[in-house]
Amino acid sequence: MSQVLGSDTTSKRPNLFIRFANDSRSVGILLLACTAVSIIITNIPSIGMAYEGFWGTNIPSLDKLNLPHSPLHIINDLLMVLFFFSVGMEIKREAMVGELSSPSRMTLPLVAALFGVAVPAIIYVLINKGTPYMNGWAIPSATDIAFSLGVLSLLGKAVPHSMKIFLMALAIIDDLCAILIIAIFYGDSPKIEWLLGVAIIVLVILLAIKYLPKSITKVVFVLGGIAMWYFMYQSGIHATFAGVILAILVPVKKIDRYEHKLHIPVSFFIIPLFALANTSILINASAISNLLTELSLGIIFGLFVGKPLGIALSVFVMIKARIIRLPNKPNWNIFIGIGMLAGIGFTMSIFVSMLAFEDKAMQDTAKLAVLIASILSMIVGYTWLKVATKGKIEKS
Repeated sequence: MSQVLGSDTTSKRPNLFIRFANDSRSVGILLLACTAVSIIITNIPSIGMAYEGFWGTNIPSLDKLNLPHSPLHIINDLLMVLFFFSVGMEIKREAMVGELSSPSRMTLPLVAALFGVAVPAIIYVLINKGTPYMNGWAIPSATDIAFSLGVLSLLGKAVPHSMKIFLMALAIIDDLCAILIIAIFYGDSPKIEWLLGVAIIVLVILLAIKYLPKSITKVVFVLGGIAMWYFMYQSGIHATFAGVILAILVPVKKIDRYEHKLHIPVSFFIIPLFALANTSILINASAISNLLTELSLGIIFGLFVGKPLGIALSVFVMIKARIIRLPNKPNWNIFIGIGMLAGIGFTMSIFVSMLAFEDKAMQDTAKLAVLIASILSMIVGYTWLKVATKGKIEKS
């Protein structure tokens, strides 16, 4: 009897896990759960400081090699490359044979992303003109790919696949804009010699794909990807950009295979770690007392209002001016809801906050404002889309 029960239990476990892993809403649920856990632990007096300090723990051996040298940096600068690689492959497939395969369809997320970067920055500047906070103008300009897609996944198949691809493409272009902004306005000049190394690696991988046997090409691709990441990291440009470049080099016919292999580690290991590490935000009295300053208002209004306004307005103008033509009548409520989810800032916004201000109190205020704006965007965006797709939400 025990053997029979044991076999039944064993047979059910993989089925349960497979069903959970294949449900597109699982990533969003896990992401939000990790975020809540991280914020709660950070604000428990007895362990909060230790928890927050853990993510910033310096690893001397890696520091000496000029590599990511804390758990936070390892996650954001190394592990997240695989996330960008995975997302980049899906964008490539859609650009070659799917929803973004025509120039007009690619133009839509490109222009929407640019407006989604510009309008929040303008709102921030208008609110902060003449204040000491002007250097933070780029804080509300970034969309967090992992969180925005995670929340969207909670809606299952209710939101059309084309809109998921629209948000994904928009968020990637948005992130590329953020990387360029950081490189030009908040960092040292990119190191050309390292970028030249990236270009050489790209050429080597392309030649290997064209001329070498598959077994050797696979080795060249993996080793070249590691080298590309290293060169990109040393160049001063955000290392995750290497994942996007590498994804572009993957032949379309191999994308499904790579995505299948990366689904579990990316969705159920890397993204939860990313949430735990990046939402360790201390909500202290100083940050709360500054929530009505121009700094906080500029960030909150920039992300929560500026993002959907810029994205929806650009889409409306392009469609009405017939710059682009969609195959079906546009659902404006869904476009607005997608724009709201694009107001989830998190990683890049918090990163820019740390670069824009040296003062710790300003950094804490900016981080809390990003958190509030992102939570508002999550809740309102999800609710808006749920209502806009009423009766259509189903398990994916």
